[in-house]
Amino acid sequence: MAVNIGAADGYITLNCIDNEDWESSDDARKLRILNVAGRKLTSKYGQYTIPDDAVYEYANDLSVAFNDTNRLQQQGVAAFGLTGVANFTFKDWAKTGLDALISDTVLDLISAANDGVKLSRRAVKWTVL
Repeated sequence: MAVNIGAADGYITLNCIDNEDWESSDDARKLRILNVAGRKLTSKYGQYTIPDDAVYEYANDLSVAFNDTNRLQQQGVAAFGLTGVANFTFKDWAKTGLDALISDTVLDLISAANDGVKLSRRAVKWTVL
């Protein structure tokens, strides 16, 4: 994995529909997002080869999830408004946490790089009966 901002810019511009948040980010933010995306995918799917395209795809998803407006939702804000400008109400069931933001496209890219291995969103969790 040899991710870099230039290659990420090229991939995201050509392959991601919602890329405005990535493109409006400065290089320092892009590098932080790439570092987090690479680290998260490597820690979660470390036994597999993680292609750069999967990191770029996930980085773009993170740039949208942590843009100025959506970041408030991640921090627990339920709603806010600017008088005469806009009102925002967040869905309480929306995805939170980095694991939940890994898209099917990212899983498909990792799967394709590893001879079609089946990746699952399932995880072992503790429950109380």
